[in-house]
Amino acid sequence: MISLNTSSVRKKIDRVPLPIWLLGFLIITAISLPIVYLIVRALGAGVETWDIIFRYRTLITFGRTMALVIAAPLLSLAIALPLAFLTTRTDLPFRNVWSILGTLPLVIPSYIYAYVLISAFSPRGIFHEFLASPLGIESLPQIYGFPGALLSVTAVSYPYLLLPLQSSLKGMDRSVEEASRSLGRGHITTFRKVTLPLLRPAIASGGLLIGLYSLRDFGAVSLMRYETFTWTIYNQYFTPFGGRMIAAALSLILLIFALFILYLESRTRDKTRYYSSAESNSEPDLIELGRWRWPALIFCALVVIIFLILPMVVLGFWGLRGMFDGVSLKMFWDPAFNSLQASFLTALVVVLAAVPIGIITARFSGKMSQIMEKFTYLGFALPGIVIALALVFFSVGTPLYQTMFILIFGYMILFLPLALGSIRTSILQINPAVEEASRSLGKSPGQTLKEVTLPLSKNGILAGAALVFLVTMKELQATLILSPRNFETLATSIWHATSEAFFARAAIPALLLIFLSSVPMMVLLIFWHRRGNHERISGSL
Repeated sequence: MISLNTSSVRKKIDRVPLPIWLLGFLIITAISLPIVYLIVRALGAGVETWDIIFRYRTLITFGRTMALVIAAPLLSLAIALPLAFLTTRTDLPFRNVWSILGTLPLVIPSYIYAYVLISAFSPRGIFHEFLASPLGIESLPQIYGFPGALLSVTAVSYPYLLLPLQSSLKGMDRSVEEASRSLGRGHITTFRKVTLPLLRPAIASGGLLIGLYSLRDFGAVSLMRYETFTWTIYNQYFTPFGGRMIAAALSLILLIFALFILYLESRTRDKTRYYSSAESNSEPDLIELGRWRWPALIFCALVVIIFLILPMVVLGFWGLRGMFDGVSLKMFWDPAFNSLQASFLTALVVVLAAVPIGIITARFSGKMSQIMEKFTYLGFALPGIVIALALVFFSVGTPLYQTMFILIFGYMILFLPLALGSIRTSILQINPAVEEASRSLGKSPGQTLKEVTLPLSKNGILAGAALVFLVTMKELQATLILSPRNFETLATSIWHATSEAFFARAAIPALLLIFLSSVPMMVLLIFWHRRGNHERISGSL
């Protein structure tokens, strides 16, 4: 990337067209609706809001939520750190294959992995049936509660740590490590005293993302019967008397906690700086594993087996049983089409909304653009249930209630940051002199945007669209509340079947969801490896 020191070019580029600013403010106003809703509900509740917030059961729920938010990043680190090091710094056989397979669990929703655990280890599960007759085992260890929720959330979120760790290990200035080894330190000592401290920003940012994911997860905790804020809010929403007021009060707590996590993430990101020497662009000297090769292979194989192959095998087993029992594929064509339709429309709308904000935050260096960028992450910080409650509050009694428009609008609030990250990075990598040259030739700012900026940032736009498509396919909470009548998606089909323990009926839509979600994930991985830039995708995650 070419850097410019010419202040005049920078000053001219900082001028963002007025229509772009107007679009940006309009989008930010739409994103602020959940906050307005929570404030209105909290003020309407009066003194009762404080009674709800400080009651004993709320504190217990807060403790359960905190336990999951803290434990999931720690367990993910124990998985992602060795896997990232083995696939980037050692002569591990097929290390690129292990890297891709280790990332693919990202396409599996947490509620599908929870369904896999329940269907495999519950009293009526696969392993119980296999072990009961030959070994006489009548019961297996309890999977419900915190252990099941922790494993389900970790299984699908540890790639949020794996990607930035691989990025940092690949882009790290290796002269510092070489200097350490030249002083007689071994590989283990060098990693502990030199490499690991340099990985702290990646560990902190990835861990905070996993904590945020744990905070907003609904599917896994509900199936595992582990009461966190998201599950409690959902249950209160359907309580006849005063339930929505309690749900709003609990959502307000969740909002404050989510803002605190976002503040930590922002502080970590702002303090992070990467300085690389010219030598850091060369290929690293791979560490020879020697006698550790087989233990390393076993570790990588266990990660892939537990988090990728096991779900596919269990889903395949129940899928075949369901087909033998008369479950037809035809009954899931409509949910599959609805999922694809909603995901495609959401990807299109989110990209159109992210482009003006990406231009403002990339080309305007000021407080307003910084506030605008941080504001977009508010939707992703909140669970889908909170966004859905806010939109129900504003749309109920209007023609927009339970329409496709309000569903896509909710998705846009939730997933805008995912596209914004890659789009903003792509625009930042465009030499500002190219845009200035276009303007010096008589092109208007709009023509420059259309003919220069957007074509040069198309890779980031496509990556952002693919990521939004992927997460929309998996979204459950907002879909359950905002979707039109009789609008069933693969996610809601799976949740309804698994909540009633219809494992065979849930397996086929789960397999369809994973297959359809794998397409945008493969696009992301191909784009990632082809560009050789981990930060563009891992940053947007």
